[in-house]
Amino acid sequence: MESVTVLGAGSQHPSADPLSFARSYQLEALEISIKQNTIVFLETGSGKTLIAIMLLRSYAYLLRKPSPFIAVFLVPQVVLVSQQGEAVKMHTDLNVGMYYGEMGVDFWDAAIWKKHIEKHEVLVMTPAILLAGLRHSFFKLSMIKVLIIDECHHAKGKHPYACIMTEFYHRQLRSEISKLPRIFGMTASPIKTKSGVSEFCFWEKIKELETLMNSKVYTCASESVLAQFIPFSTPKFKVYRHKEIPCSLYAHLTIELQSLKEKHELSLKKSDLVGSTKDSMSKNISKVFSALIFCLDELGVWLALKAAQSFSCFDSDLCTEADSIPWGKLDVFGETIVKHFSLDAFHAFSTYIPSGPDWSIGNDVKANMDAGLLTSKVVCLIESLLEYRYLKDIRCIVFVERIVTAIVLHSLLEELLPKYCSWKSKYIAGNNSRLQSQTRKKQNEIVQEFRKGMVNVIVATSILEEGLDVQSCNLVIRFDPSATVCSFIQSRGRARMKHSDYILMVKSEDCATQSRLEKYLASGDIMRNASLRHASLPCSPLQIDLNDEKFYCVESTGATVTLSSSVSLIFFYCSRLPSDCYFKPAPRWDQKTCTLYLPKSCPLQKVVLRGNINAKILKQTACLEACKQLHEIGALTDNLVPDIVVEEADAQESGNEPYIDEQPCYFSPELVGRWPKDSDIMTYHCYLIELKQSFVYDIPVRDIVLVMKNELGSEVGSMHFDLDTDRGSLTVNFKYVGVINFRPDQVLLCRRFQITLLRVLIDRNLNKLKECLDGEFLGDETDYLLLPATGKHQRPLIIDWLCVTSVLFSCENFCEYHLNCYLPMGCARSVQTKDGPVCICLLQNSLVCTPHNGNVYCITEILGLNANSCLTLRDGRIMTYKKYFEEWHGIKLRFDHESLVNGIHIFQVQNYLQRCREQKEKGSSKRSVELPPELCSIVMSPIPVSIFYSFSFVPSILHRLESLLIAVNLKRMLLDHCMQNDVIPVSKVLEAITTKNCQEIFHLESLETLGDSFLKYAVSQQLFKTYKNQHEGVLSVKKEKLISNAALCKFGCDRKLPGFIRNKSFDPKKWIIPGDRSVSYALSEELLFNTRKIYIKETRKVKSKLVADVVEALIGALVSTGGETAALFFMDWLGIKVDFHITPYERHFQVHAEKLLNVRQLENLVNYSFHGHSLLVEALTHGSYMLPEIPRCYQRLEFLGDSVLDYIITKHFYFKYPGLSPALLTDMRSASVNNDCYARSAVKCGLHKHILHASQELHKHIVETVYNFEKLSSESTFGWESETSFPKVLGDVIESLAGAILVDSRYDMEVVFCSIRPLLEPLVTPETVKPNPSRELNELCQKEHYIMNKPIKSRNNGLISITIEVEAKGHLFKGTATDKDKTIAKKVACKKVLESMKRFGLT
Repeated sequence: MESVTVLGAGSQHPSADPLSFARSYQLEALEISIKQNTIVFLETGSGKTLIAIMLLRSYAYLLRKPSPFIAVFLVPQVVLVSQQGEAVKMHTDLNVGMYYGEMGVDFWDAAIWKKHIEKHEVLVMTPAILLAGLRHSFFKLSMIKVLIIDECHHAKGKHPYACIMTEFYHRQLRSEISKLPRIFGMTASPIKTKSGVSEFCFWEKIKELETLMNSKVYTCASESVLAQFIPFSTPKFKVYRHKEIPCSLYAHLTIELQSLKEKHELSLKKSDLVGSTKDSMSKNISKVFSALIFCLDELGVWLALKAAQSFSCFDSDLCTEADSIPWGKLDVFGETIVKHFSLDAFHAFSTYIPSGPDWSIGNDVKANMDAGLLTSKVVCLIESLLEYRYLKDIRCIVFVERIVTAIVLHSLLEELLPKYCSWKSKYIAGNNSRLQSQTRKKQNEIVQEFRKGMVNVIVATSILEEGLDVQSCNLVIRFDPSATVCSFIQSRGRARMKHSDYILMVKSEDCATQSRLEKYLASGDIMRNASLRHASLPCSPLQIDLNDEKFYCVESTGATVTLSSSVSLIFFYCSRLPSDCYFKPAPRWDQKTCTLYLPKSCPLQKVVLRGNINAKILKQTACLEACKQLHEIGALTDNLVPDIVVEEADAQESGNEPYIDEQPCYFSPELVGRWPKDSDIMTYHCYLIELKQSFVYDIPVRDIVLVMKNELGSEVGSMHFDLDTDRGSLTVNFKYVGVINFRPDQVLLCRRFQITLLRVLIDRNLNKLKECLDGEFLGDETDYLLLPATGKHQRPLIIDWLCVTSVLFSCENFCEYHLNCYLPMGCARSVQTKDGPVCICLLQNSLVCTPHNGNVYCITEILGLNANSCLTLRDGRIMTYKKYFEEWHGIKLRFDHESLVNGIHIFQVQNYLQRCREQKEKGSSKRSVELPPELCSIVMSPIPVSIFYSFSFVPSILHRLESLLIAVNLKRMLLDHCMQNDVIPVSKVLEAITTKNCQEIFHLESLETLGDSFLKYAVSQQLFKTYKNQHEGVLSVKKEKLISNAALCKFGCDRKLPGFIRNKSFDPKKWIIPGDRSVSYALSEELLFNTRKIYIKETRKVKSKLVADVVEALIGALVSTGGETAALFFMDWLGIKVDFHITPYERHFQVHAEKLLNVRQLENLVNYSFHGHSLLVEALTHGSYMLPEIPRCYQRLEFLGDSVLDYIITKHFYFKYPGLSPALLTDMRSASVNNDCYARSAVKCGLHKHILHASQELHKHIVETVYNFEKLSSESTFGWESETSFPKVLGDVIESLAGAILVDSRYDMEVVFCSIRPLLEPLVTPETVKPNPSRELNELCQKEHYIMNKPIKSRNNGLISITIEVEAKGHLFKGTATDKDKTIAKKVACKKVLESMKRFGLT
């Protein structure tokens, strides 16, 4: 068969795009690889990657976006992904994506991969990722133009390289249906074998690789061609004579180690660990034992001691990373046994190590060898290294076979080398089963230090043989001989500096190894010759029958699963099922019955097969059948990935949708109007704002008239509320008076009055007044009038026109007509003001400004004083008013015999809607001043001071009106789409859109709490009914997609809710005075749904979570007033489609509940008789209980019960305690609706005795919990008193029981509450609730500005310790707590800190 050529655009091959510094053989390889599939066989360091990059450059025109094609660069190790990816980035302009398992690619779906393929032109990844992508049909071979396979000699057996070629490439090659990629392989040795003598043997192996890769090998004619460009190391054999450690010493230590092993295995057997854990621990003890015996035999007593020390390290504080060899995730007790064994072994070895301050290993190497502390092999390594100690710049890699060898040799070199030279050593080792060594980051750091000369010697396993680029190496020592030709060639190629040496350590007695290594030395030429000799032959066809292996293919996507891949797919599917710390879902194969059992949360329970075929094939066939059935059910998607993978990807995608936090702020259209043209009469609706003060004050309040174009609705037009003033409460009542007509000149007069009055009140000066009055009234603007009302005795005349006309005052107009006024005895009729003489009665009730200081005053009375009267200053001095004004203001009073007037400072406008307002006015401040009339300029007259006092409340009153009208408009919008919601009062809508930041007496938190719980329940029950075969994990993700903050924010934004939100405290200074054009604002019109009009006043930032909170609060408002049906209509309008239709619960199994449970006792416990006992069994079955007659566990019912309990308990608190503050309701809900409280209830009522499970660990934890339960500080089942964590299962069964009762009672929540409430008694009350200590401490620190340091966390023996520190008023308070659960530990630590602070009186 001829090698495949690229089938791209047209029939021509891409033209070569070489780099200027490319070598001749690289250019030759490039030309060949463009024409045909090629395996480049060249030495390490010869620049194979550069050829691959030039090939990518040649294909770049086919790859550049928006092209649908990509190139894929495969590397065998994760550490090579970034190395090769960065190289491609450096030498091309292509967009490179890099992928490895830790990125979570196993959990990506087709949509995520599609985005990456659309974005990147070259994808660098490990082969397992591409293989999985091809199997799941995320990738198609036809979209790959170039497939580069690094270290392609791995392509054999079931390696992912081989699977990609056999399962996909060769199958499509035979079908000749699709276009295939150009294959480009790279290797330093096309053969990965332990033996090979003749050229024929080598050719057979090369031929196999060529056939599998459908590619021809390219190599140089001879090593001399490469030698022109790259240096080759000089191989040197270093022969040592094996010398065993003293027999008596070896025998004694091996016997002692065996004894210790048996001792700790016995300890393990006596433990109460489960069988599988015991087996795992026993294997780990055996591993440590074998490793120590190996070190003793091969390396000597001292290095065996170092190995034992590494295995025994408990705490990272006691051991550096280089010293410790931590095992994988083990049971805490089991891990302790393994480490104790290692520690005992360490002490056993220590007795044979000399002690004393002057002794250290390596002082006398020969003596150390004679004593058995070091073996002759280790001594040979030391001597070999020291031969190079005079080399100025040494870079040496010592290759070893085992990780433990690398670690202990590094320990030796760390102690030994400083005695002879300044070299520094490190080790690099990969991962070996459960024995974990270094992170990739650490390995890369060591390689970088090696390149820079900061590290001179690296002791490494095979991880450094291929891939990692370490060009600066000039010495390689093979401490352990290479196992294969490939390993030999690759390790030799690490020495890439000129005059490098390649030392091969060989035992003198081991002739076979020496002979094999000599053959390896010649192997390069033999393989090169074999490849060149057969270069002209075409690739042979692959002999295996690709159709022999059964597979299942999804027709719609092309995703496939084969017999061999089906097992891993089933395990992967099960791994994504819900689990807990007591049970990890996994398939179970019963060889006897040929049955594949799947976990209870899986919709497919078992697959049974019959047949006389190989046991392994039978198991694979069952897994393949399970994959097929799971796909048909929908548990596996059309891409053959678990359904939850797609759900999670969708949820993440929807959560990442951009949100624009710049949102409009709506303004009510009822308050907006346009100045009418050519209108003689204007009709307005008139409202009386009655003010009633509940405090005594010498200035009374006056009623105010609100005149507006639009009639307010009945709810707003008759509203009443209180303002919290500095002196007490002020009640505000609205009353509709009727229709009133104004002439245009009257409207202009009224506008001038309100602008003047309110501008003066807000600014407390006249600076902006002229600008306000000169503006033109054009376009849409706030259009309503605020006018003084007459006294009750003057009604039905409602508007005090005398006060309104006060704004027209001028000295010229008023003096001549003002002759018959009443004056106090002895007062002159006319006084001189700043603007001229006026009747003194006009000055007495007026607003004046004093230009000398820019202040404004309300003049209330004529005083019996004049400029020659005396006043007492603050410093006690006494002087006349005349002298005072001259000294302090530089003013000489001219009319010193005229009476002074009493001027009251203009009232300060404040936010009287604010809750918990502080006293703003100081009692000691002087409220009034004595003024000479000649310094006063009258602004308004006549106008009593009570008008100014009353109008100082107007901004707060009108702000409440504006807010209510916004709520009215939102209610109308809801009514347009949900007619059932007419029952909701406007006040509830206002509460739902008012945030805590507004600092008013109400805010949305209580409604949000109620709405959140109802939303959670409504969605949960809908998902439970709709997706009957989906497990709890999928239901939870689906629920999160619907009710997450991001989702609710999107629903709210789609319905234009952000514009209604009130998220700032009212600032009276920024309030828009109706008709005032001096403030630059523009109302822009916006259409809501159904062409309903509203105005945008401004834009402001609104956080996405706040939008979500308002959505929940609106749901809560509807639940609290209109009931659940009203809330459902609103949710439906938002886009959350749920209903409360009752759906029968399908039970596909019959179970004799009485055989498994004490049904009567359980029904008495919950005071409920089940119609179907299978629900009761399901509610109490843990996932570990693998009896086939019970096909379901409690997880789905727990999912439903969790939400219904949350809702009915929250609803109970909300309606039972209607006056609850939002914070208190939140605390009561949090203290009652949590797994800890449910778990305590379960133990209290003995429910733990009825749980069906098969977990020894769970049984142990339940026994411990029950034993400790009596020690709890309180008998209550709520709150935060518990200082220890409970098994989550105990709380889960309370929730699952609630779910079971809900389903069995046809979704009657009242029945659930009556059944479960007795188990939870006593419920928390406002008197017994306590805040969560963590939140209480955090809020205290914020309020008092205490410093709360970052929590200090540590982990030991599976327990988490958390220390909380708070610095307060010179004291440091610390609290430390330890628990399995970090949340519990933090809570208890905070509790301790709070108790300490209370003793100091700092809370």
